[in-house]
Order: sequence, then C-alpha cells, then structure tokens
Amino acid sequence: MEILMEYLSKGFVIMLMVSLPCVLVAAGIGLIVGILQAVTQVQEQTIAAAPKILLVFLTIIILGAWYVKIISDYIYQGANLAFEVIPQTESFVLPSNYYKHTRPFMYEMSDAVKPNGTVDEIMKNPGKIPWADNLEKERYDGRRGDKPSPNLIERNKIMGR
Repeated sequence: MEILMEYLSKGFVIMLMVSLPCVLVAAGIGLIVGILQAVTQVQEQTIAAAPKILLVFLTIIILGAWYVKIISDYIYQGANLAFEVIPQTESFVLPSNYYKHTRPFMYEMSDAVKPNGTVDEIMKNPGKIPWADNLEKERYDGRRGDKPSPNLIERNKIMGR
C-alpha cells in the first residue's frame, strides 16, 4: 500500500511540475498587463486575454518535449509497478490454487440444477427460489470451500498489519 501512496504522491508532484510554468506565465502576464492598464487608464477586459493565450501557448510549445518525457516516464513507472512490482508482493497476489476454493455460485451455475415447474408457475410465485430439490438447497451454504486460504483482508489481520 505504501508503494501505491508513493506513486500517487509522485503523480501530484508531476501534475504541479507540468502545470506550474503555464500558470506562472499567465499570472505574470496578467500582472504586467494590469499594471500597464492602471498606468494608461485603459480599462478594457479583453486586452489581457491575447498576451496570456499567446505566451501560455509558447510556454507549452517550448516545454512540450519535457512535459511528454515526464508524463511518459510516469506512465512507464506505473506500468512497471502494476505488472512487475505489485504481483511479486505477497500480500497483493492471490495464491495459485485460489480458484479451487472460491466457487460461490457452483451449485447455481451447474447444469444439474434445473428449476422445478414451468415459467408460469415461477412467475406466479415471485419470491420463491425454484431449486431443483431440497438437497441442492441445503448443500449450498455460501462458504468458499473445504480449506480456503485467507483473502487479503484476513491475511493482513493474521499478520497484524
């Protein structure tokens, strides 16, 4: 979990690194144009927009390659984290035999269980589940199997994390 939090915080820092130059350029141009408007007493709102748009666009063009490099490195690190690091961490990976113990709908999905009655009978009794027989109904109790291994939450409680 610490790895993911570190990766998320690095993403926030990269977001600030990419956006901060454009925001500072726009703020600087707005300040300069505001001072010039105050000195000349020309109070036109649209005068500040054109220089801001132009210089922010130039900032993006000049720093664009750097932006692409930073963001692509971040994406590559995320893919490496998702496909190399996290699967090797024991607490994030299910055991190889996990599928043997987790079949919550085994009896519902099997071909042996067929509903009793016709569609009309089932529609007349909307709250009743049409089990094939009472033995099938009693056999399913919602547990995961004979000896299931603990899931992530249970494993963390056992380990005391």
